[in-house]
Amino acid sequence: MISPAVLSVFIPTFLLVSLTPGLCMTLSMVLGMTQGVRRTIWMMVGELVGVGLVAVAAGAGVAALMLRQPELFAIFKWVGGAYLAYLGVMMWHSRGRMAIPAGDVTLPRASRRHLVIQGFVTAIANPKGWAFFVALLPPFLDASRGMVGQLLVLVAMILTIEFLCLLLYAAGGRTLRRLLGERDKVRLLNRIAGSLMVGVGLWLALG
Repeated sequence: MISPAVLSVFIPTFLLVSLTPGLCMTLSMVLGMTQGVRRTIWMMVGELVGVGLVAVAAGAGVAALMLRQPELFAIFKWVGGAYLAYLGVMMWHSRGRMAIPAGDVTLPRASRRHLVIQGFVTAIANPKGWAFFVALLPPFLDASRGMVGQLLVLVAMILTIEFLCLLLYAAGGRTLRRLLGERDKVRLLNRIAGSLMVGVGLWLALG
C-alpha cells in the first residue's frame, strides 16, 4: 500500500522529530520523574489520542482550516499553559498530586483520568504540532492510491514512534529520580521537575 522507498524516508524523519525535546517529551520526563513510568503511560494514552487526531486532521486537510482560526488555539494554549504552570509551582513547593512526597509526608497521587486529560490537552493545544503535521504528512501521501489505507498506516507508525520516544523520556526521568532520590534531595528533585513543568506551561501558552 505504501512503497518501501517512502517508508525509508518517513520512518527516520518522524523518529528524529519525535526524539527532539518538545512539549510532550518534556512532560513525559517530568512525570516519569515524579509519578513513575507506569503511571506516566496514562498521560501517554491521552497524548497519543491527541496526536492521532491531529495527524488524521492534517492528512484529511482539516488541520489547514483549523490553523486559520487562531482564537480556537488561544483558548487551549492559555488555559492549558496556565494549568501546567500552576502544577509546576505546586511541585516546586513539594505540594500537590504531582510532587514527590518528602520524608513521611503522604500526598494524594494524580488520577489516571487527570493524567490522560493532561496528555490530550498538551497534544491538541499546541498549534506548532498542527502546523508540523500539515507541512510534513501530506507529502508522504500518494493521491493515486487509497488515501484512507495510507493514512491509517502512517498514523499507526507515527503513534508507535511517538510512544517509544515518550517511554524513553519517562525512563530518563525515572533514572534522574533514582540519582537524586535520597530524602535530602527530594526537594531539589521537586524543584527541577517543577521548573520543567512551568517551562512546559509557558512554552505551550506563549509558543
